[in-house]
Amino acid sequence: MNRALALAAEAALRDEVPVGAVVVLDGKEVGAGFNAPISGCDPTAHAEIRALRDAAARVGNYRLSGATLYVTLEPCTMCVGAIVHSRISRLVYGAPEPKAGAVESARKTLEEPHLNWAVEPVSGILAEQCGKIISEFFCRRRHEIRQRRKQLSGKE
Repeated sequence: MNRALALAAEAALRDEVPVGAVVVLDGKEVGAGFNAPISGCDPTAHAEIRALRDAAARVGNYRLSGATLYVTLEPCTMCVGAIVHSRISRLVYGAPEPKAGAVESARKTLEEPHLNWAVEPVSGILAEQCGKIISEFFCRRRHEIRQRRKQLSGKE
């Protein structure tokens, strides 16, 4: 999870929402990614998707059974779908995502009976640190927006 946090910090440096993800198979990192939908002009460039793509390319197979995906934030519905389709065996994430989390928060997608693959979810790993990087990012972003509004209104 520490590696995923470092990737999240990389995303923040690029003004992307700071989420990082790492795929581990047989004790080795085989894929990594951080959020890049803004810089990549790609709505699917979430950290999880990028890590899964990287892992599939390195392993030479889109099916990653036996692998664990570590991610700093509870995945959204799109990412949970990709996790299931890639046959990730275990999902480990840090902070919950109350608005869009699709594992335990807004939805419980992995519990849907029609899924053809079972993923073991583990939550709360380094949750405080994972939540803090997100909170600090949005706090800074809100501050920057307020400053721009002040400058535009001439009320400095």
